[in-house]
Amino acid sequence: MSIPFKKSPIEFKQRVLFPSNIFDILPDGHECYLYNDIFQQLDTSSMECKFSRTGQNAYHPRLIVSILIYAYSHGVFSSRQIEKRCNEDLSFMYIAGMNCPNFRVLSDFRKDSADFFNDCFKQSVRFAMELGLASLGHVSLDGSKFKANSSKHKAMSYQGLVAKEKELMKEIDLLIQKANRCDEEEDKEYKENNGYEIPEDLKFKEERLAKIKVAKKALEQREEQLNPGKEIEGKKQISFADKDSRIMGKNGNFDYQYNGQISVDEDNQIIVGQHLSQNANDKKEVDPAIDAMLEVTGVLPSKFSLDNGYMSGDNLEALEEAELDAYVATDKGEKKNKTPLNESNRQLTKADFTYNEQEDHFICPAGQILSLKSSAKSKRKRYQGSSQICSDCTYHDRCCKSTTGQARTINTDDKEPIRQQMNEKMERTESKEIYKKRKVIVEPVFGQIKNTGFRGFSVRGKTKTSGEFSLVCAVHNIKKIAKAIYNGVVRS
Repeated sequence: MSIPFKKSPIEFKQRVLFPSNIFDILPDGHECYLYNDIFQQLDTSSMECKFSRTGQNAYHPRLIVSILIYAYSHGVFSSRQIEKRCNEDLSFMYIAGMNCPNFRVLSDFRKDSADFFNDCFKQSVRFAMELGLASLGHVSLDGSKFKANSSKHKAMSYQGLVAKEKELMKEIDLLIQKANRCDEEEDKEYKENNGYEIPEDLKFKEERLAKIKVAKKALEQREEQLNPGKEIEGKKQISFADKDSRIMGKNGNFDYQYNGQISVDEDNQIIVGQHLSQNANDKKEVDPAIDAMLEVTGVLPSKFSLDNGYMSGDNLEALEEAELDAYVATDKGEKKNKTPLNESNRQLTKADFTYNEQEDHFICPAGQILSLKSSAKSKRKRYQGSSQICSDCTYHDRCCKSTTGQARTINTDDKEPIRQQMNEKMERTESKEIYKKRKVIVEPVFGQIKNTGFRGFSVRGKTKTSGEFSLVCAVHNIKKIAKAIYNGVVRS
């Protein structure tokens, strides 16, 4: 006796008598309906004005950006895969209005719409604030690396570029000389030029030389912008594919990447400011982060928390000038050690030394003065004590690290006074309680973005990757808005 399994509905093999809407198959509460309602509120006028009234009608920019945002929110980043989903997945078909552009149209739009994507991000922030999802009460800043659309195997160092340029120029000169000699010999024998294989080789090397020169110039321009006036280190590298990206990473995992910076509001993890940096660390990222927030919201948050990667003189000065109530984690060597100084294994750190701002010197725990010994153009300062006093000090073995008997030194910069102020501020219990929230405000956001699948860019160049990063941040905000509406936290 056969088991009575369920049969396919009769509609599966038969046509219905009257036409029906294919999207009726989707559940009534499907998210695509809510997303579509949000997309209809996007102002695309800044992009529409770039299209011509003549020629073939173009796809509406709202349609394309809606498709891209919906695709990115579902972890689909390939333009070919997006087109495929728009032809096979009902929810994607609904967002596309069953009118999905070709994958090349999607790809070109993503490459050429950096300013528009940034505008979409700004709109997502303002929409969230209007719904009460962000109040700018406590905002946290953090950065994370995203892979550039390049390979570390298609790159060359500055010293390699210089050497290769000289080598190719020498080879080209030799080939030209050899070609000229061959031409002269053939002219004497045949009275005319016959074909010869050298010009083809010459053409290849000239094309290679042109690429080397372009990459070398791009590296020089990049380094001048990032480190004005400084001599370029020979080990500095540049990618032939994405010349704006830089080698970044840690723990031996290095690749061409960009440093994505986001400022996240405490209330619902809405990103209220973002920018893409070419710097491998965060020591100069506060100023652009403040500018990015002001550009979007027009105001700064009541509290601003940052991890110790931002503990630099430039960042602290930017926070002070903006009059922000900031909470920056203290560097390990500047944290107060609660262990008594007389403990035998207790190492002395910078935090054990008292800075005298008026006299501009440090005082060690034993009372010795470490006076200013040198001050560089980079505003770095070095303070040092007396070798004789240090050698006779009871703390010598736990304080002096020199193997040649040199006195204890302390290195800092001209921003030491504001650094000390932040150190003192972060010693307070209330400051620690405020800063403790940072790890649940901003850090999960990068996790959410990367868990969706976005770990690297699909476009190349600083301008285009900045646009895609704006798109990614707008997607995150719209997902948060949609979730809040869907859960009844707010009403659209």
